[in-house]
Amino acid sequence: MTRLAICPGSFDPVTYGHLDIIQRGAKVFDHVTVAVFNNQSKAPLFNVNERVALLEEVTKDLPNVSVDGCDGLLMDYAEEKGAQAIIRGLRAVSDFEYEMQITSMNRKLNEEIETFFMMTNNQYSFLSSSIVKEVAKYRANIADLVPPPVEEALRDKYK
Repeated sequence: MTRLAICPGSFDPVTYGHLDIIQRGAKVFDHVTVAVFNNQSKAPLFNVNERVALLEEVTKDLPNVSVDGCDGLLMDYAEEKGAQAIIRGLRAVSDFEYEMQITSMNRKLNEEIETFFMMTNNQYSFLSSSIVKEVAKYRANIADLVPPPVEEALRDKYK
């Protein structure tokens, strides 16, 4: 049986922290689908299609990773895809409470699909898409925060 995991997020934009979790998840699972969702509580800078395209570009060297744009409930999507697991990244203790609530609800919706938490690499523990957008907006150097195609896309957005 193929072990399939879903790595969900808004990825607006994808950062090296996200990429770290995706790459490490791809070493553990046979296949990882990166599922791009719209976060209803945020106004995205990039639309879903743009985020999917950026993720496809930065994961193209990972043969067991695919990218998909999604809406609706994560657990419905995971069940539809036949996933056994959800991969979530944790940057700091502050992420844990929120992630625990989400995981508890997901478990209530489908207890057959497990959630795996991965601690981000320490060098990315401060990194968030919101911080990247804020820094990029003022044209500061973001080369060590996001892959080159994302850096270019952010420059284009903030021209």
